Amino acid sequence: MSAGRDPAPGEAAADGAAPRIAVLPATHDRFDDLAAVLGPKRPDASVCWCLSHRIDAKANAALRGPERAAYVEQLTRRPVAPGVLAYVGDEPVGWAAVAPRAELPFERSARIPHVDEQPVWSIWCIRVRPGHRKQGISHALLAGAVEYAAAHGAPAVEGYPVDNGGARVDLTMAYVGTRALFERAGFELASATDAVSGGFPRVVMRKQLAPR
Repeated sequence: MSAGRDPAPGEAAADGAAPRIAVLPATHDRFDDLAAVLGPKRPDASVCWCLSHRIDAKANAALRGPERAAYVEQLTRRPVAPGVLAYVGDEPVGWAAVAPRAELPFERSARIPHVDEQPVWSIWCIRVRPGHRKQGISHALLAGAVEYAAAHGAPAVEGYPVDNGGARVDLTMAYVGTRALFERAGFELASATDAVSGGFPRVVMRKQLAPR
């Protein structure tokens, strides 16, 4: 598919000589591209498919192998996509999950507090494919996810990254993002949390999109 066929909800150019990055909603016609970013090499393998924080733990554990792909495919059929994809040319190179917090286990989390009563959206997973890191793709994904949430009426957007103080974050846990990444996108520290990822404390970062 061509990433340039439809208007992007957010589009960003990486720093320096990096190629232009288009960010598009993960709609059903782009499911194969989503699978290229999130899916396993073997169709029967059970990988996260970015479901561990989208559905409750019991439902997540019950989905195995191809059932996980099928669940995500159904999500892409809904009027609001489950996230956004980053492209360099026609190649899908990254993913960011974004959805109303009310739809997610975060709504009931005892570790990640609610800052206020606004119906915020959450961005909880940013993934860049190997071979495409350090090209500004995570920044483009975050900007595109914010713009997608804003286009669907989100009054504010939250992320729950690690506050690592510049220390290296293990790649297996890097999907949550860092405080610095969110600050660069205009988010502000809203609250501490009782959650930890990769040995670092997680914080609530908030970007207000509409007047309170």
